[in-house]
Amino acid sequence: MNEIPEVIRTIPLNHYLFFSTALFCIGIIGVLTRRNAIIIFMCIELMLNSVNLLLTAFSSYRSDPNGQIFVFFIMAVAAAEVAVGLAIIVMIYRNVRSTDINILNKLKW
Repeated sequence: MNEIPEVIRTIPLNHYLFFSTALFCIGIIGVLTRRNAIIIFMCIELMLNSVNLLLTAFSSYRSDPNGQIFVFFIMAVAAAEVAVGLAIIVMIYRNVRSTDINILNKLKW
């Protein structure tokens, strides 16, 4: 196993863990409390980025590139999600003239 680089060792792994957990919790609170579809979408992206940060930190500490490769694929899927999600939000706004999710009860039975 390779030696951990000096740049990576300056910040302990638990700092990355606490920061990623805080970002993920902020994202969860944003999804559960906000009613604007764009804000909810941004909170979901914040949760994905917190997971990416944690995967990159663990990968760097273990000197294993597999986590960073996995982050690359997560970012590619997130980019596709952004394109499709924003297109759906724009179409909803064109039809309803609002991005408030409480107004969107037309999809219910």
